[in-house]
Amino acid sequence: MKDMLEKIKSIEKSYNDLGVTLSDPEVIQDYNKFKQLSKKRKSMEETVELYHKWQEAEQRLNEATSLIKNESDAEMKSFLQSEIEESQKIIEDSEEKMKLLLLPRDPNDDKDIMLEIRGGAGGDEANIFAGDLMRMYLKYADKQGWQTQILSISNCEAGGVSEVVISIQGDAVYSKLKYESGVHRVQRVPATESQGRVHTSTATVAVMPEVGDVEIEINPNDLDISTARSGGAGGQNVNKVETAVRIVHKPSGIMVHCTEERSQLQNKERAMQILKAKLYDIEVQKQMKEITDLRRSQVGTGDRSERIRTYNFPQGRLTDHRIGQNLNVWTVIEGDLDELLNMLISYDQQKKLEMLAQTAE
Repeated sequence: MKDMLEKIKSIEKSYNDLGVTLSDPEVIQDYNKFKQLSKKRKSMEETVELYHKWQEAEQRLNEATSLIKNESDAEMKSFLQSEIEESQKIIEDSEEKMKLLLLPRDPNDDKDIMLEIRGGAGGDEANIFAGDLMRMYLKYADKQGWQTQILSISNCEAGGVSEVVISIQGDAVYSKLKYESGVHRVQRVPATESQGRVHTSTATVAVMPEVGDVEIEINPNDLDISTARSGGAGGQNVNKVETAVRIVHKPSGIMVHCTEERSQLQNKERAMQILKAKLYDIEVQKQMKEITDLRRSQVGTGDRSERIRTYNFPQGRLTDHRIGQNLNVWTVIEGDLDELLNMLISYDQQKKLEMLAQTAE
């Protein structure tokens, strides 16, 4: 307990110091630095607030315990006893939560993300499902107050998308959505099915933390960059000027195609952002495969081939196979993901606590 409180006091000091730093006019004028430090301070906020709640409960407990010793009035003694029990409950709950908050954090938790969704097995229905997932995540992001931008999208004639890449920016985006990587399976009757048979299709989701120039370097000689005329909405330049950009990273074979911006320069910048995120994600996946114990502690492996969830529309049921929990599929597909994501976070935290306990034995 003593070690835990020392760690929390250190976090509180850093939190307060950052508050002072963020009021510095020079820092305020530096947008990127201000944003980075604000996110860092925000990540400490819950721990500091919980610590203050614990301190207040400790003080109330000590005062009530001291007063009840010399109290003769039955009604007052009953009141003080209730105060003691309530304070003890708050202290116990706070200590458990503080243990969870002090678990080793994923260094990517505070980062923004690139969300990639691809239609998988199932033809047109797989692409329609990929489009449903895209709208689900966009709705969830909107409810969280996050900023979203579609960087690349391939629409399909039958509806839906064969592939889409979305930038999502906000507070601790990766920490909440990192559990979404994997294969999502849908079971339902497609609109084109005349016999009423249930079909099974899949879509893959990849959640990649956004990275800066410092975190990953790309040799310009490793890139094959080409341009083409764009298609779709975009004003007078569309189909007249070569604004679409395709970048191929020759060593890895990764290809990125970006058409959503109005200028070639903007599309090139967006394509490079996506490429960096994909290359960084490959490195993260390699590291995860090497750290087998860590992989076992997490909710699934993050493996792109792992089937993580089934959306069964005829039965109105969504099943997350990693935690064995069922929810209302219609609620989740409308972007109400909080209950599901909180379950996944809690499960992950408990597994890590169990691992720490085993290590301490």
